[in-house]
Amino acid sequence: IVNFYRKYSHFIIMTNNTFINNQKHPFHLVDPSPWPLVGAFSALALTGGGVLYMHSYAGGGMLMTLGQLMLFYTMYVWWRDIVREATFEGQHTGQVQTGLRMGVILFIVSEIMFFFAFFWAFFHSSLAPVPEIGCVWPPESIEVFNAWQIPFLNTVILLSSGAACTWAHHAILEGSRFDALAGLYATLILAVLFTALQGYEYLHAGFTISDGIYGSCFYMATGFHGFHVFVGTCFLTVCLYRLYINHFTREHHFGFEAAAWYWHFVDVVWLFLFVTVYWWGS
Repeated sequence: IVNFYRKYSHFIIMTNNTFINNQKHPFHLVDPSPWPLVGAFSALALTGGGVLYMHSYAGGGMLMTLGQLMLFYTMYVWWRDIVREATFEGQHTGQVQTGLRMGVILFIVSEIMFFFAFFWAFFHSSLAPVPEIGCVWPPESIEVFNAWQIPFLNTVILLSSGAACTWAHHAILEGSRFDALAGLYATLILAVLFTALQGYEYLHAGFTISDGIYGSCFYMATGFHGFHVFVGTCFLTVCLYRLYINHFTREHHFGFEAAAWYWHFVDVVWLFLFVTVYWWGS
């Protein structure tokens, strides 16, 4: 009975959302929630505690840790509520999903602008190197990576993970649960392998983030990309669990669709990093 409910309850609820909620429009009027306020205070505690910790104030580290834990908890319970609204309450109608898609697109555009700043700094410094670094790029004191070793291998791995993610997406659209699970498993394995190789590269680097403009640009760009890979891995892991417990159908799988878009964005950013920073920039 429990398995039948998990598998078919969202079908029954989503077939006639207007009958369940007695509303005459397809939009979702969100119920009052404490999580925006809790999240705001958590972010305040995190940033305030971070500043106090960096200035060696007593209790700064504790406040920063508390804010971080509260923020993680807020993220969990807020997204838990959204999953419940989408899967079991049938609130995410076609019109709501359209709005969510626009929101994710705008979020990815803002992320593109975020990385655009790092690429701007890199080209600004590399196209016209100043006398302080010897008027050459990369600076003579920097021992750069060989682009055709670990960076190229990571490129192949990340592009393969993007292909596996697309395979999983098409499997969901075709109603093949086994292929979707296999594609997601492959995506996550490749993502973990990429992160491990990136960490190995950092451990054996001949320069640090404090080694002038090259180190700053390199570690800021590749480091934030690595952080986005970690976030995307967490995103896809949640999608794997939701797929396992039958949350996704052919018509209602926006959670996975958003994760796939985000993962493809991570792929494209890495392509630009490989071509500009690792290959051309070296």
